Amino acid sequence: MSLTEPITCCAPLDQAVLSAEEAEATAELFKALGDPARVRIVNCLATASEAVCICNLIDPLGLAQPTVSHHMKKLVDAGLVEREQRGKWAFFSLKRDAVETLAAVADLKGACC
Repeated sequence: MSLTEPITCCAPLDQAVLSAEEAEATAELFKALGDPARVRIVNCLATASEAVCICNLIDPLGLAQPTVSHHMKKLVDAGLVEREQRGKWAFFSLKRDAVETLAAVADLKGACC
C-alpha cells in the first residue's frame, strides 16, 4: 500500500469501531515505526530545534548513509517526516500534524479499566 496521506486516514485505537481502511492506515503508520533505527531517527528529529541534515544522522545512528536514506524514505512515505532539499543535502523534520495524529492514535490512557 503506497501511503501518500496515511496520517489523515488513521483513527484512534480507542475508537468504537475502526474501518478496514483506518486499520490498514494505522498499521502502516506503526509499521513505519517498527524498526529501531527509524524510532531513533524520530527521536533525533523530535529533540532537534530545527531541521536536521541527513549527514548529521549518520554518526549518531552508526549506520551508512544509504541505510539512513532508506529509513528516511520510509518515514517520509509514511507521512511522519518532511524532506527539504538544500543544495546537495537533504534536511528532515517531523511533520507537526503527523506527530499530533500519532499521539492521538496511540493514546489509550482512558481505555483501560
